[in-house]
Amino acid sequence: MDKIRVVIRKEWSEIFRNRLVLFSVAFLPILFTALPLLILNGMGSSADLGDDLPLDAAAQFGAACDALSGAECTQYFLASQFLVLYMILPIMIPVTIASYSIVGEKTTRTLEPVLATPITNIELLAGKALSAVIPALIATWGGFALFVVGLSFLSVSPAVVGALLSPIWLVAVFLIGGLLSVAAVSLAVMVSSRVSDPRAAEQISALVVLPVIAIFVAQVTGLFYINAQVILWMALALLIIDVALLYIATQLFQRETILTRWK
Repeated sequence: MDKIRVVIRKEWSEIFRNRLVLFSVAFLPILFTALPLLILNGMGSSADLGDDLPLDAAAQFGAACDALSGAECTQYFLASQFLVLYMILPIMIPVTIASYSIVGEKTTRTLEPVLATPITNIELLAGKALSAVIPALIATWGGFALFVVGLSFLSVSPAVVGALLSPIWLVAVFLIGGLLSVAAVSLAVMVSSRVSDPRAAEQISALVVLPVIAIFVAQVTGLFYINAQVILWMALALLIIDVALLYIATQLFQRETILTRWK
């Protein structure tokens, strides 16, 4: 763990001097928090919302709306649409960090000394992965906390805010967010091990966000709605995917090959 902590401190000292990384870590959570609050605020008070919840959505959210009135259930439905954004943040932020932390070292000529140090590939990759995952999760969880606090200042019922803090949504934000972040970093490591351009590595690695965006679009358009069953299946699938990606990433990260290709 001492070597991993050294790698993390070294990564943070270099990564956060990059303006693009700082922009991703700071601006995206603010944007993804402010935009939903502005939209929900523009939809009016609970009295204005009425009982406009779609029938298919009412069936999906029935259990969560048992203790809510019709207007409160509608508020919960609208607010929950934006919680998918907090599954996108843990992907976008670490992809930027991880892509730069590996490929970006080529331009600064710091990769060769790092790979020559007496540290195993697992320790090195763990340090680089955690240096990307930790800021992403802190930013995501901070943005979610601001979203919940912001809802309490709008004309949203306290019962709705309490429903958004139910165990299933906490699992979605905290557990699935972490699993998605690990998947994004693993893919970034795999791509960065084979390319020499930080922007190319970031763009290719960012493709992992497409399935989550598809889920967001499908939910907004009413094709399906995320409920407890969907979230639990997502958590199980991501756990399996993460294990596979981590294994492949460690196999692809070969010091000698990287040094030979980049010289």
